[in-house]
Amino acid sequence: MKNHIQDGSVLTLTPAADVASGVGYLFGAAIFGVATGPVASGAAGEFKTDGVVSIGKTSALAISVGDRLFWDATNKVVNKTSTAQQCVGVAVEAAANPSATVKMKIGQYLPVAT
Repeated sequence: MKNHIQDGSVLTLTPAADVASGVGYLFGAAIFGVATGPVASGAAGEFKTDGVVSIGKTSALAISVGDRLFWDATNKVVNKTSTAQQCVGVAVEAAANPSATVKMKIGQYLPVAT
């Protein structure tokens, strides 16, 4: 195909803040990626934008398989708080309270319309 650019599972993006390796970053309201290495603010770096990753979560929170996960940009973790936060994935394994990480399939998952 002449117009294919790349498969898109890893994108080169430029964050507006430093991002440590393995930490997520939300670009605008629609692209969430996990840094594959450390990326400095204003510098281009690689971000994993699909697949399953182990990512930091709010420790004092139990998560079940299938829970939608939202990005807390202040604390740089995922949680289940939908208010003023963007859905960035879904849990593919349960995570206990307390625990530091959860396995998450990256992607936006919207609730079923009522």
